[in-house]
Amino acid sequence: MAAQSSSVLRRALLYVPASSPRMLTKSLGLTSDNITYDLEDSVTPSAKPEARAQLRAHLLASPTRPPTVSELAIRVNPVSSPYIDADLTSLAPLPNIDAVVVPKVNSASDLQYISQALSHHARSPQREPPKIIALIESARAVMDLRSICAAAPGALSGLIFAAEDFALDLSITRTPDLKEFLYARSAIVTAARAAGLPSVIDLVCTSYKGEAGLARLEEECRGGKAMGFNGKQCIHPSQVETVQRLFAPSEKEVEWAVRITIADEKAAAAGKGAWTLDGAMIDAPVAGKAKSIVDKAQRCGIDVKSLQEKWKDQEPE
Repeated sequence: MAAQSSSVLRRALLYVPASSPRMLTKSLGLTSDNITYDLEDSVTPSAKPEARAQLRAHLLASPTRPPTVSELAIRVNPVSSPYIDADLTSLAPLPNIDAVVVPKVNSASDLQYISQALSHHARSPQREPPKIIALIESARAVMDLRSICAAAPGALSGLIFAAEDFALDLSITRTPDLKEFLYARSAIVTAARAAGLPSVIDLVCTSYKGEAGLARLEEECRGGKAMGFNGKQCIHPSQVETVQRLFAPSEKEVEWAVRITIADEKAAAAGKGAWTLDGAMIDAPVAGKAKSIVDKAQRCGIDVKSLQEKWKDQEPE
């Protein structure tokens, strides 16, 4: 199986500890855009060799990706660690690995090292090397985002914001409104968009139990989406459905977008560069946004065709 392209839709990125045989087995029955097997934070140093061997055996025993999972990834140890080479040598060549999540990326050289290692270990006539997703966790990384995004052209397919390590680096405390992360999150989204990266994944919601945990998760999802993130990290399977639903276009958004795309085709045929709908001006940027929403809705499995049929007679005003 060839590694997937960088355009894979990542709304929910679910971490599964590589050290847990029960969770490895359970992961085969989960539904998520992405499942990332974690060899870093969830595994103690003494357990890393065993966890790596255990994960390799798990992946070899299940050589095809579950149909309910769009992408399989591994979170390796940092480039600065003594474990990185063994992680890549053992796991990157496996045919069912689509992406490698790289933690504690501080500079472009970190990604250049990973890109070169993947090209060496994972390339074959049947497949391209796995894509790279970079975790941004420090002040240094935020200040160096431009060069990080340019470090592995064609290989880097997304950025992830790691709030807890970032808070540790800056000696700040995470609060419910997340205002202390506003600059870093905005910088990461802007850099990813400027570099044309398809994925920019928001911080983990550490609350996931009960109604209060669900409410916190929903609030964080809406806030992250409003900032421009198109996905969120998950640390428990119970978070995935909410994340995937809230990072997909809403029914109202899709209907609005369908109406605009239909009317815009008619406006273009009539030579109109700008027109109105429901009293609001529609020009090229708005029409472009509508088209991107329709495309994402289709990729999320939303029934766009029914809405297109419903609004086929929509005219520009």
